Amino acid sequence: MKTYSAKPSEVEKKWWLIDAEGLVLGRLAVEIADILRGKHKPIFTPHIDTGDHVVVINADKVVLTGRKLEQKKYYWHTGYPGGIKERTAGKVIEGKFPGRVLEKAVERMVPRGPLGREQMTKLRIFAGATHDHEAQKPEKLDIAARNPKNKR
Repeated sequence: MKTYSAKPSEVEKKWWLIDAEGLVLGRLAVEIADILRGKHKPIFTPHIDTGDHVVVINADKVVLTGRKLEQKKYYWHTGYPGGIKERTAGKVIEGKFPGRVLEKAVERMVPRGPLGREQMTKLRIFAGATHDHEAQKPEKLDIAARNPKNKR
């Protein structure tokens, strides 16, 4: 018996549509990261991109439990002395790019390096209920049905 290793030419990529309205951020990010990596397929190979494309709509309506809206902080540095900046998750969601909270959560769950960056290019996040990937005919994926703790 030999271990199966997928070849990039054998991988079929599908498109999935996820409605994030009312879903818990971390639980949703785990499901998205698994789909991007391809862990939901029987041909999963860690060093090959076997994952599918994911389109997320209503990313601005994702739920953070507890007091994370006020307490969770995102940091970045401007490059200048004393240039550390911070913003709470609530401010990011209310801001111009509310999908960044979900994007950062998923980004921190995929591998670092060239493979992880390639997998992150297959994630498309939209704040509203519309998206511009209708031509790909994405299949609707009900995350709430897969995880009973996600309340709808």
